[in-house]
Amino acid sequence: MKSLFNTSDNQEMITRINRLTANDKAGWGKMSVDQMLVHGQRPLQVAFGELKLKRTFIGFLFGSIAKKKLTSDEPWKKNLPTDKNFIVKEHYNVDGEKKSLIRLVQRFGQAGPNEISKEPHPFFGQLTSQEWDTLTWKHLDHHLKQFGA
Repeated sequence: MKSLFNTSDNQEMITRINRLTANDKAGWGKMSVDQMLVHGQRPLQVAFGELKLKRTFIGFLFGSIAKKKLTSDEPWKKNLPTDKNFIVKEHYNVDGEKKSLIRLVQRFGQAGPNEISKEPHPFFGQLTSQEWDTLTWKHLDHHLKQFGA
């Protein structure tokens, strides 16, 4: 499994983000590329403890089951449900949001496992730094594939 903590994997993710343009269209789903770039930042903000969200009831019930499935080696399915806090309806400047996402990806890799939040994830519950890393990689990978990057 690739890791944002790994320097070459981190750079690969940044290269893929840099390939995106304002004209890219999603292969599935409802988001535009600018919305996806903002959407991709929010879980990283949660991982750093900067975006604090309350644990959901559904998360208490199904979070650990979903965590097992989503941290497995299997690719994520298209059109998975999205937490309302991560739905982006506004539109943004693509180049500005690419820079913001890249800064967060770089920071995640440079900060390393000890700088990741120890607070429970709002849906999945308690996560190890490895689980944060796996979920973050797979989430970004999923959406970059959505836009052909």
